[in-house]
Amino acid sequence: MNSPLPPFDFQRCLEACAQGDRRALHALYEEEGARLLGVARRIARDDATAEDILHDAFLRIWTRAASFDPARGSARGWVYSVTRHLALNFIRDTRREVELDDAVFSILPFETIDIQADSAKVHRCLEQLEPSRKLCILHAYVDGCSHAEIAGLLNTPLGTIKAWIKRGLKALRECMG
Repeated sequence: MNSPLPPFDFQRCLEACAQGDRRALHALYEEEGARLLGVARRIARDDATAEDILHDAFLRIWTRAASFDPARGSARGWVYSVTRHLALNFIRDTRREVELDDAVFSILPFETIDIQADSAKVHRCLEQLEPSRKLCILHAYVDGCSHAEIAGLLNTPLGTIKAWIKRGLKALRECMG
C-alpha cells in the first residue's frame, strides 16, 4: 500500500524562492505551471499570450517571493493572484493600446504645439525624462490610469507618483519651450 504524497508546501516554496533557491521555483512550476497556464489562457484567450503571461508570472513570483505575507492569505492564492493580475493587466493594456503619437499629442497639456511640426521634439523630450517619470506620464495620459492605479502598477507610494508626474510635465513643458 502506497502512502499518499504530502501536500505541496507553497509557503515553504516561496520562502525558498525568496532565498534564491531556483529548485524551489522549478518545483513550483512543476506543481502548478499547467493550472496557472490554464488561468492565463482563460483570461487572455490566446495560447501564445497565455504562455508569455505565465513566463512573466514566474519571473514576478521569483523576484517578489519575499513580499508574500502569510497574514494576508495563502501562498497558493498569492501565486494565482500574481498570474491573474498579470493576465488582467495584459487584457486591459491591449484594450487601451493607442498609437503613441496620437495619444501623446492629443492629451498632454501643451497649448501651443504645432503637432505635426513638433512630433519629433515631443518624442525627444519624452526620452529625456527619467524612466520612472516618463512611465508615469505615459500610464496617466496614454493608458488613462489614475494616480492610484499607477502607484499599484509600479509598487510606488501615491505621493511619489504624483510628484513624478508633476515634475515630468514641468520638464516636458520646459523642453518644449
